[in-house]
Amino acid sequence: MTAAPLIALDSASAVDGRHIRAVTFQSVRMEYLGRVLGELDLAAAGSRALVVGSGRGVLARGLSRLGFEVVAVDPSRAATALATDADEGLGITYGTTPATELDFPDGSFDLVYCADTLEITEKPDAVLAEAARVLRPGGAFVYDTVNRTPVSRLIYLGAFQAFPGTRIMPPGRYAAQRLRRPDELAEAFGRAGLSTRGVTGFKPRNVRSLVRATRGRRRGTLTDEQLPELVDMELEPEGTKPLVTYLGHAVRRA
Repeated sequence: MTAAPLIALDSASAVDGRHIRAVTFQSVRMEYLGRVLGELDLAAAGSRALVVGSGRGVLARGLSRLGFEVVAVDPSRAATALATDADEGLGITYGTTPATELDFPDGSFDLVYCADTLEITEKPDAVLAEAARVLRPGGAFVYDTVNRTPVSRLIYLGAFQAFPGTRIMPPGRYAAQRLRRPDELAEAFGRAGLSTRGVTGFKPRNVRSLVRATRGRRRGTLTDEQLPELVDMELEPEGTKPLVTYLGHAVRRA
């Protein structure tokens, strides 16, 4: 009988569902960011970006390669250390701080990307207020998160967190009340001084491939680096109601 894998966040020696999400989401995150930059006529070169919930720095490195001056923060010291080790000489500034206590002056950034945060925080209004505070007027707030639907509960609370064969997250990482619908977040954006510009769902092209990739990573027959091609995330058509995960953006009001 095969022993159950060690499942832990921010650990290079364990099955880390947080990092699995980061590497499999990277392609759609970057594709969506490209759309946002074009829509808002925001050039990466000469602009400053903050990644909140940066984990091991996968997204931060992607932004840096676009030309942004990047600062990446995360509440986990272990994640910050892993990100610093993987920096590849890009010159990103890494720090350890919670999303509700960003230690930066008002209006410091042209873009803030909130990752791996809104679906786990108990204080979304505080997170959004801090993100809005450090954005310049007209700056872009981009995020991805998990909708609260029967399907998302089955996947995030069941498959990823409870079912033995596909579990990649420690217990308690996700809870139904912390998954939020787009309309709920839109109201929270308004309270924070952010004008929402809509959402776009994303999903794996083939659910069976996602299951196979998850089981293979748990068994140790697949590495994190092999997962993106196998899972192959894609953006859904605009206007489609997201069943599980979605990206969105908003603009800081003057």
